[in-house]
Amino acid sequence: MKDVAIVGGGLAGLISAIQLADAGLEVVVIEQKEYPFHKVCGEYISNEVVPFLKSINCYPEHLNPVPISHFRLSDVKGQEVRMPLDLGGFGLSRYQLDNYLYQQGLGRGAEGMERTKVRAIEPSAEGFQLELSGGKRMEARLVLGAWGKRSTTDKALEREFIEKRSDYIGVKYHIKASLPHDEVALHNYPGGYCGVVKIEGDCWNMCYLGSKEQLRHYGGIEEMEQNTLAKNPLLKRILQEAEYIHDKPEVINEISFRPKPVVENGVLMAGDAAGLITPLCGNGMAMAIHGGKLLSDHIKLHWPLRKGSRDVLERSYAREWQRLFGNRLWVGRQTQKLFGNAAASGLAVKFLRNVKPAGRYLMQQTHGQPF
Repeated sequence: MKDVAIVGGGLAGLISAIQLADAGLEVVVIEQKEYPFHKVCGEYISNEVVPFLKSINCYPEHLNPVPISHFRLSDVKGQEVRMPLDLGGFGLSRYQLDNYLYQQGLGRGAEGMERTKVRAIEPSAEGFQLELSGGKRMEARLVLGAWGKRSTTDKALEREFIEKRSDYIGVKYHIKASLPHDEVALHNYPGGYCGVVKIEGDCWNMCYLGSKEQLRHYGGIEEMEQNTLAKNPLLKRILQEAEYIHDKPEVINEISFRPKPVVENGVLMAGDAAGLITPLCGNGMAMAIHGGKLLSDHIKLHWPLRKGSRDVLERSYAREWQRLFGNRLWVGRQTQKLFGNAAASGLAVKFLRNVKPAGRYLMQQTHGQPF
């Protein structure tokens, strides 16, 4: 029996694995893909994570993260505003970062199971029994849900949000382009918005949140982009001039920003499985890293689990998660209503141009503090 089974090897799961393995727990990371691999993600990380990553010797300096100091916002007509990011951040691909953290976890004693799906998670006498692909079974005292935005595991656990359809889709490209190196940009277009940021090497990440209905209407991704994204002249230029590094984009369907329980059926959720922030300032990666730290800190505090301590762990973790992240997610959901709409996005750009403190306040509400 393992002490902790972590289902999903994204940022939250890998940070938890590293910290728990360092504490001497028997940890296994179960990931359905094989490292390294790409993910739909903005690939911008707030500098709030840097002190923590350095404290556990996991800051990926050797991967050449790109310093980001400014934020650019454009409305659907291409009118724009550029403002400094007080805290700043860095651009780095998930392809590189996740693989690096996975190798760190293995080096510290965690076990890894790649190309393995979790079919079911059931309570057992001492914790949980996991049914894995290939007919395998595993027991663990604790299970951490870190499988990202949407998974068949959500359905197996009958999570409420998974039953409610979402029109959002996410599409990500890596491109070569002639663009600023020091900024994360957010460009509105009719029905959605697209983030662009420099990552390692000579690449930029271009990731947009769009509509499944638009995709159905236009019949394909390229056709949808030409009829929606290209309405913004800034995005049109990028689409026309960019060199696409991969043959096909990464795509994910039915992205849900609905609130989710942090603990469900005894499984402790972390990262996007606990709550997904709208990608307005590209802060989901920082939240996932902080969430992984928060969860592993709580587990270490209550280990070994004795009578009643499991309930205390669940309550204290859920309470602290809500304190740290609940307001940020709420602000993100409210602010998202301004984007993808011609009138609202235009007003937002004009307002931020004329009222500089408002932009800083918005950044502060969606970003955390160094930890």
